[in-house]
Amino acid sequence: MHNLKDSHLESYVAKFNGETPSLVLDVDVVEKNLIRAQAYMASHGIQMRPHIKTHKSIIFAKRQIELGAVGITCQKLGEAEVMADAGISDILVSFPIVGSLKIARLMALARRAYMSVAVDSEEVAAAISKAAHEHKVDLSLLVECDTGGERCGVQSPDAAAQLALKITKMPSVLFKGIMTYPPKGQVQNTAAFLSQAISAMRALGVEPKVISVGGTPDMYRAHELRLTEQGVIHEHRPGTYLFSDRYMVHHNVGGINECALRILATVVSRPTSNRAMIDAGSKTFSSDLMGFSDYGIILEYPDARIEKLSEEHGHVDVSACNKKPIIGEILTIIPNHACAVTNLSDRFLTTSSGNFSNSINVDARGKVT
Repeated sequence: MHNLKDSHLESYVAKFNGETPSLVLDVDVVEKNLIRAQAYMASHGIQMRPHIKTHKSIIFAKRQIELGAVGITCQKLGEAEVMADAGISDILVSFPIVGSLKIARLMALARRAYMSVAVDSEEVAAAISKAAHEHKVDLSLLVECDTGGERCGVQSPDAAAQLALKITKMPSVLFKGIMTYPPKGQVQNTAAFLSQAISAMRALGVEPKVISVGGTPDMYRAHELRLTEQGVIHEHRPGTYLFSDRYMVHHNVGGINECALRILATVVSRPTSNRAMIDAGSKTFSSDLMGFSDYGIILEYPDARIEKLSEEHGHVDVSACNKKPIIGEILTIIPNHACAVTNLSDRFLTTSSGNFSNSINVDARGKVT
């Protein structure tokens, strides 16, 4: 059973008069999460470049910059276009840009914002360089390193150094530094890889100006990324930290009260004594289990399990509950993965001090190209 002390729960659910399923965001909690993270990074001399894939909202991106972030990170060009349209001028795209259409979009972005892009191959770097030269724009490139996350990235420190050297000889692109999305719980391994990559680059006469790491699970251990004589990392790219979710609670980034994002869903059927059906399915939660065996924590019924999702239905096993939900009851659910949930909705309903206050658009919803 979860420890579900939650001071905001009764106040805002009792006042809810909208339709479900709805995403509800406690903006007071968001603000506390933002301030906590910015203060921690500042105290260790690390710059923030938050990842907007979690909130996908202009208002939050601008607030992150107001609090001290040097710029933002976007995973896809569509997100970057939305943020550039809003006047945000320093953007890292942490995903390989492949194909002539996407490269053309990148060139258009580079005319109105300072753009940096992660690359892990000579082919991608050369294609961007060629287009930048033809369009008379300048971009910065970071070499992405696979330090154990097993996504994109060069596979060794020497490979990182060799790619960095090649980039320095390409026109219209500047080699900026190193980027990685490290595996959680492996801070020392990440530090060792990056330290070796920096040394290998310097041996070739190449100086990385920025060492960029990311991820929320280990963000409050970022000060441990001391790269021997190289000092600490330069910037961190957390995403989920401002909303948090069940996964982050599980990894002790914060507690239940740091989870700003909730899903409100209504019990629409009680077909059996041990099953309740809610009006939120895979089109609300996503099907991302994040390693759990069910799809979220129901705060009012912590022993219930959202065991299965159809597109519009959530199948809730209430067999372990002493008191069981009734038809028409509104449930408050902390999802497993906030980022996936955000991209499935047009807006957040916002609360402050337990009262519904406004709504915030998910401006970059569906921007996955």
